[in-house]
Amino acid sequence: MLKDLRHAVRMLLRAKGWTAVVLLSLALGIGANTALFTAINGLFLKQLPVIDPETLVRLRHAGRNDMITSSSDYGFTRKDAGRDVRTTFSFPMFQQFVTDNQTMTDLFACAPYGRVNVVVGGRADIASAFITTGNYYRVLGLGANPGRTIVPEDDKADASPVAVISTKYWRTRFGGDPKTVGSAVSINNVPFTIVGVIAPIFVDVQQAVHDPPDIAVPLAMDRRLNIIGVQPGQPNKPRLEDPTYWWLQVMGRVKPGITPAQVQANLEGTFQHTARAGLDSYLASLSAEMRSNSGNRDRKEIPQLRVDSGSQGVYDVSTTDQDAVTILSVVVVLVLLIVCANVANLLLSRAAMREKEISVRLSMGATRARLIRQLLTESLLLASIGGGLGIVVAQWGNQLLPGNAGHPMPLDWRVLAFVLGVSALTGVVFGIAPALRATGLNISAALKENSRSVAGSRSLLSRSLLVLQVAISLVLLIAAGLFLRTLHNLRNVDVGFNTRNLVMFRVNPGLNRYDDARLTPLYQQLTERLRNVAGVRHVAMSNLPLLSGSVNSTSIFVEGRTYAPGQREGLGINRLVVSPEFFDTMEMPMRLGRGFTERDSQSAPKVVVLNEAAVRKYFPNENPLGHRMGSSIERAGQLEIVGVLRDAKYNSVRDPAPPTQYVPTLQQARMDAAVFLLRTVGDPVAVVGAIREAVRLIDPNLPVMDVSTQVEQVEKRLAPERAFAQAYAMFGGLAVLLASIGLFGLMSYSVARRTNEIGIRMALGARRQDVLQLVMRESMLLVVAGIAIGLGIAAASSRLITSLLFGLSPTDAMTIVEAVALLAIVSAVAGYLPARRAAGVDPLVALHYE
Repeated sequence: MLKDLRHAVRMLLRAKGWTAVVLLSLALGIGANTALFTAINGLFLKQLPVIDPETLVRLRHAGRNDMITSSSDYGFTRKDAGRDVRTTFSFPMFQQFVTDNQTMTDLFACAPYGRVNVVVGGRADIASAFITTGNYYRVLGLGANPGRTIVPEDDKADASPVAVISTKYWRTRFGGDPKTVGSAVSINNVPFTIVGVIAPIFVDVQQAVHDPPDIAVPLAMDRRLNIIGVQPGQPNKPRLEDPTYWWLQVMGRVKPGITPAQVQANLEGTFQHTARAGLDSYLASLSAEMRSNSGNRDRKEIPQLRVDSGSQGVYDVSTTDQDAVTILSVVVVLVLLIVCANVANLLLSRAAMREKEISVRLSMGATRARLIRQLLTESLLLASIGGGLGIVVAQWGNQLLPGNAGHPMPLDWRVLAFVLGVSALTGVVFGIAPALRATGLNISAALKENSRSVAGSRSLLSRSLLVLQVAISLVLLIAAGLFLRTLHNLRNVDVGFNTRNLVMFRVNPGLNRYDDARLTPLYQQLTERLRNVAGVRHVAMSNLPLLSGSVNSTSIFVEGRTYAPGQREGLGINRLVVSPEFFDTMEMPMRLGRGFTERDSQSAPKVVVLNEAAVRKYFPNENPLGHRMGSSIERAGQLEIVGVLRDAKYNSVRDPAPPTQYVPTLQQARMDAAVFLLRTVGDPVAVVGAIREAVRLIDPNLPVMDVSTQVEQVEKRLAPERAFAQAYAMFGGLAVLLASIGLFGLMSYSVARRTNEIGIRMALGARRQDVLQLVMRESMLLVVAGIAIGLGIAAASSRLITSLLFGLSPTDAMTIVEAVALLAIVSAVAGYLPARRAAGVDPLVALHYE
C-alpha cells in the first residue's frame, strides 16, 4: 500500500494542472455535500451537549387548551394529528408534576426570559436571559468554571439574588476577569451577585444548535424581575402563583428502563386534574362581573399530555428549514454525481494517455487486479485530498444555506465521519470505471506504434452523464435566476411608505421599572431632544416598527352590527400604536379624514385611523368616517373612525397590506417599550452616535436597542429569499463550472482517442477549420441535448417553487433565455479548448500515434 501511495503521489505530481482541476472539482462537490450535511447534523442529529442526553424527556401538550387565560411559547413545534402542540405549563402544574412523579429521577422547569437591562459599573447594556429552577444544572450535569452553578438553595423567595453567565458573555462584557465571580450587577434594577461562569458554553434546552443566553437567574427571582406578570383586567397575582398562566418548559431525566410512554402514563391524570382545578380556582377568584365578561365558564376542552425524547431539546426544526434542507439535499447529491462523472471523464482522458504504460506493465507480468488496485489508490488519494479541501469549502458554504446565515454549524465526529465516507465512496465511484477500462487493453495492439486502426470506442455512459450534467446545471441556473429576480422584485415593491433616510431604535423603560408617572414624561423628553439632533427632520414613536416580523392584533366589532355567537372572538385586525407625528415621519398619505394631533389625549374622545384594506373588508361601499368600533361587542362604540390611511405593508413585504388600525399613543394607558423613528436629511447612519448621546443625557441606564435603518429592516425580512438566491446561485454556478469541466474532460478524452483519425482526415485534405468545426459540433450537440432535457425538467418541477417566487412565474421567459445563454457560452468555451488542440494536430505525428 505504501508503494502504491508513493507511486500515486508521483503520478499526480507529474500532471499538476490535471490534478488541480480534479481536486477543485472534488473540493467543490464534497464541500457542498458536507456543508449541507453539517446543517442536517445540527438541525436533526445533534444532541444537547449534556450528560446522557438520551435519557432526557420533554413534556408538551396537544390539542385545544381552554384551561388558560394567558400563555407564552418560544419556538416551533409540529402538529400532532392536526392538533396544535404547545410546550409550556404553569408553575403550579410543574409543582404537581414533581409531587406525583414516579418515573423520573428528577425534573426541572425553565424558560427564555427575553432581554434584560444589565448595569455593570454604571454602564447599562442589554443581555439575553434565562430563568430556571434550582436543580437545572444538577439534572443536566453542568458545571461552572470559575465559580459555581445555581443550586436549589438559590431558588427560594427569601434567597439572595444570584446569577450565572455564559463564557462568551464573561469574555465580551467582563473581559474574562476571574474577579467577575462574586461581583455585583443590576438586572432590571434588581441587584444580583454573579456566582459562576458556565463552561464551556451556556447550555439551554431550546435546541441542540441554538444561540445560548448570556445570563441565567433562579426561577424564584421572577417575582422581583417580572414586569408583565399581571394581565390587565385579571386578579393581581404573580405568574408563579397563577395556575392559568402557562409559560414554563418542563423536562426531566427518566429512571433506568423507563420509557417516555411510561412517563406520560404516570403524569396524564395529574395533568388533566391540575389543568381543570387551576381554571376553577381562577374563576372562583373573579368578581361576578369579571366572570360574566370572561366567557371562561363555557370552556371545557383540556389538551392531552405528550412526553417524548428531549435529547435534541424542547423545540422541533421549523418546516421552513426542513423544506429548504430537503430541496437542497437533492441538489447537492446531484452535484456530487456531476463531480463523479466529471472526474471519471478526466480519468478516462488521462488513461488514454497512459495506455502504453499500462500495456507495458501488463506485458511484464502485472495482473489486472494489481493495476486496478494501483489506479483505485490514485482515485482514493485524490478523493481524500478533495475531502480535506471540501471541509474548508463547507465551513464557508454552510453560512449561505437557508437557516444558517451568519451561524456556521460546528464540526463534530458525525461530520468528519460523513466526509470520510463520502470521500471513499466518491473515490471508488469515479475510479472504478476508468480503472476497468484502462486495464482491459489488447496488449499486442496497444504496443504497436504503427497501428492504422481508427481510435476506438466512445463512451456512451460518459456522454449520457455529460448530457445529464448540462440538464441539471440548466435547472439550477433557472432556479437561481428566478430567486434572484424574486429578491429584486421584493426589494422594489411599494411598501406604502418611504424607507429611505429612516432610522429606528427601541427603548424599554419598563426594564428600569418606570412607573406611569415617569413613563410619559420620559417619552416626551426623548422626543424633544431627538428633534434637536442635527440632521433630523421628523421624530415619531410607535409600539412596533413596520416590517419587523412582529404582529400586534386585536378584534374589531362595529357599533350597530349584529354578530353570531360563533363570532364572539371577533374579526381580526392588525394594530399599531403611534404618535401624532408618525404618518408625517413615515410619509404615509391620508386618503380620507385626518390623522392624530396632540389634542387626542386621554381626556379626549378615543379615535382610530384605518387603512384602505380595513375599509375594503369591514366598510365596503360606504364612508367609514364617523363610524364607531371596538375590540369587543361590549366596547363596540369606544373608538371613532376619523381617518383612512393609504395601505402600507405591516410585517411582510411579500403579502398584501393587511387590515390595520392605528391608535394614538396619548390615549394608551401604558407603553413599557417604544420604538422611535427618525426621518433624517441625509445618511441616517450618521446620526446614530448623536441619538445614543441624546438618550444617555436623559437616562444613562436606559439602553438603546435594535438600532437599524428601515432599509436594513426590510433586508432582514428578505433573509429567506436572499438565502435561497445565494444558495441556488452558488450551486447553479458550481454545476455549470463542473459541467464545463466535464465537457472539457470528455472532449479531451475524445480528441486523445481520435488522434489517429484526425491525422488521417488532415492527411486527406481536411483543414484546421474543418477539424475545429467537427469537434465543436460534437460537443455542442451534447450541450443542446442537455439543454432540451433541462428545459423539460424545469417545466415539470416548476410547481415545486411557485410559492417561493414573487412577481414572476416559474416559466419566466427572460430568466430561461438568460440561463440558456449563460450555459451555452460557458459550454462553448469549454468545448473550444480541446477543439483547438485537435485542430493543431500534426498529421505525421498523428499517423504514427499507434
